[in-house]
Amino acid sequence: MSDAPQSTASASANPLLEVWRTPFETPPFADIRPAHFMPAFERAFADHSAEIAAIKADPAAPTFDNTVVALERAGKLLGKVSAVFYDLVSADSSPELRAIETEVALKQARHWNAIGMDAVLFARVSQLRDQAATLGLSGEQARLLERTWTGFHRAGAGLSEAAKARTAAINERLAQLATTFSHHLLGDEQDWMLELGEGDLAGLPESFIAAARAAATERGLPGKMVVTLSRSSVEPFLKESGRRDLREKVYRAFTARGDNGNDNDNNAIILEVLKLREERAKILGYSSFAAYRLEDSMAKTPQAVRGLLERVWQPARARALADRDALQALIAEEGGNFRLAAWDWRYYAEKLRQRRADFDDAAIKPYLALDNMIAAAFDVAHRLFGLTFTERKDVPVWHPDVRVWEMKDAAGNHQALFYGDYFARPAKRSGAWMTSLRDQQRLDGAIQPLVINVCNFPKGTDGEPALLSPDDARTLFHEFGHGLHGMLSNVTYPSLSGTSVFTDFVELPSQLYEHWQERPEVLQKFARHYQTGEPLPDDLLRRFIAARKFNQGFATVEFVSSALMDLEFHSQPADAITDVRAFEQRELEKIGMPAEIALRHRPTQFGHIFSGDHYAAGYYSYMWSEVMDADAFGAFEEAHDIFDPAVAKRLHDDIYSSGGSRDPEEAYIAFRGRRPEPDALLRRRGLLDETEAA
Repeated sequence: MSDAPQSTASASANPLLEVWRTPFETPPFADIRPAHFMPAFERAFADHSAEIAAIKADPAAPTFDNTVVALERAGKLLGKVSAVFYDLVSADSSPELRAIETEVALKQARHWNAIGMDAVLFARVSQLRDQAATLGLSGEQARLLERTWTGFHRAGAGLSEAAKARTAAINERLAQLATTFSHHLLGDEQDWMLELGEGDLAGLPESFIAAARAAATERGLPGKMVVTLSRSSVEPFLKESGRRDLREKVYRAFTARGDNGNDNDNNAIILEVLKLREERAKILGYSSFAAYRLEDSMAKTPQAVRGLLERVWQPARARALADRDALQALIAEEGGNFRLAAWDWRYYAEKLRQRRADFDDAAIKPYLALDNMIAAAFDVAHRLFGLTFTERKDVPVWHPDVRVWEMKDAAGNHQALFYGDYFARPAKRSGAWMTSLRDQQRLDGAIQPLVINVCNFPKGTDGEPALLSPDDARTLFHEFGHGLHGMLSNVTYPSLSGTSVFTDFVELPSQLYEHWQERPEVLQKFARHYQTGEPLPDDLLRRFIAARKFNQGFATVEFVSSALMDLEFHSQPADAITDVRAFEQRELEKIGMPAEIALRHRPTQFGHIFSGDHYAAGYYSYMWSEVMDADAFGAFEEAHDIFDPAVAKRLHDDIYSSGGSRDPEEAYIAFRGRRPEPDALLRRRGLLDETEAA
């Protein structure tokens, strides 16, 4: 470990420990240095421990206020420091921050183990739970009590001392492994790039070449062009490059991340993680980690998850195999004498789409400038919920590319700040995500949220705007849907704020929001050519809408196979998994995975499930939520107005603003009037004809 985490900085000189005299009390990023974090964490851990000790030492009988609410009030400084730290580690990392993260991960695990497994706290909460019917609690308070009890129970607070000690040791080791996994993945992504020469540009549109130049400049190679291992670089290259040899090179590097036998190899980490997760689950009385993980979800059981995934898998695989044959025929038609390979699929699928739907992404990208799509996302929020967004230049940010907007409600009252960090760079982990620097609550006065969207879009060069692919534009709306879930939160207690809901419900607000991005009512207004300002031609709009369901067999297969792999990793005995690659191959053969399609996330790069356990045995959640989002958008379609005020009000009140204050199934039924209709997902993806559903 480097010397960077050690600091002699006094508390008075540490901006993380001071009152922030910035607009809206936002983090003063320009003043924060890596050396500030360890002293701030140590102080925050100590403060939180003292607050917990005071709750335990209270001689009065347990009450909702002196126990549950007191727990909610505890740890404010730790939350404040952690939010800033993990934002920087993910979005603007450095060797110093990663070294600190390695140390902090262990300290965090030890700190939370001591709280989560505390028998005195658990006894106080359990006593209240037993008396819940007599306490006169509101619905939100009853939900908080139940979730607090569940947290202690699932952490192992009711275990024997020996079992607690082993569980704590497992948690500490898992925290270290998760951090190392993510560091390895970032390391492999940073270490590789493919420099393109003038003879390597066949098929690549100007928008990709501009992005490749920007990526090279970002890596200290001005005037060059590079392909990086960011998904936003890899996928368009595989789709557009006419150089089959280079497509293979990029594909192999992308799918080999974390699996190169180098210092960044993640195979051994995965095996250890699986064994430790299974051991912890069995200590807690569950047959597998999947059984433990899914008990506290909408799905409830591995069987329910497998049932959904297999229901989708069969029609998706059939569609993908039919598409494979069509792509092979296209290769033969062009005179190719090779078998379709995984690095060929996107390239030939794009050709087939151009033939069948007379549409290709390159035609529409000039109409999807980043600023216009941000404006479109904001406008949808305005038309649905009356929200307005005003850019603020006076709020400190962690990188010059980051932008900030103030969000006001329909009455003109300040409601949140929204940070957008949109461009790929070497110091940022790949992917797209929403997080927060501060969550909404009303426990001690109104606290307004600071919400972040992070993406990895290619940057424009020479003053040109960033142009998005349809997938990029959909990602922007997806993450903004998460952002609205955080910004519209209207709850009293921090633990129930915003996105603090079951993982298989949290994707509903984000995936539902995607529907508006591809609607004519939105595109006709905001899809304008970046050079001429001309609106998207009606003919191109019609072809874009018609092409949306193209290649859905491929997209569904690559996702569902990853979700099934996640489920099997956490359902089968860990001792039986001795070689990650062999297990991966065996499972793919078992489900009949087409050889020409790769997992969306191979195990060694599957950060969703191995860079922490939030989505472990839970990657299916995107599809579980898609069942709801496909059905939920039907409420607007049935109203014959995608901005219908009555439906939008229910959406706001029952889904976006309620956070975790109510059971998610109850919240969905309140919005829709019934449970979701599963076949809506298959229809949306074009995998089920209306006649089949009848």
